[in-house]
Amino acid sequence: QVQLVESGGGLVQAGGSLRLSCAASTRTLSIYAMGWFRQAPGKERETVATISKSGGTTYYADPVKGRFTISRDNAKKTVYLQMNSLKPEDTGVYYCAADFTIPTVHGSAYRGQGTQVTVSS
Repeated sequence: QVQLVESGGGLVQAGGSLRLSCAASTRTLSIYAMGWFRQAPGKERETVATISKSGGTTYYADPVKGRFTISRDNAKKTVYLQMNSLKPEDTGVYYCAADFTIPTVHGSAYRGQGTQVTVSS
């Protein structure tokens, strides 16, 4: 079992920045690929970014390319999502997920409870 705990969400004005963290309770984080997903009210969950087990390969959804950066520190068992130039449409609950292959929006082995991000205009 892997427990994932997200933190770092909050209220920020448009153009601001937030850094989300996802702390994993596992002996070895490096055996899991990781991802961040989000869900806005009334909308389906969508992929934000994913990162491979070593951190060497990343993927970003088009709406966040150039603004968000996913990274991981396997020694600290933590995955990060640096979010810059935030827009109101980035508002939603952000979830961290882990799986033995790249997590997808359709499901993953493990998922956190989420952290709320609200961007005001």
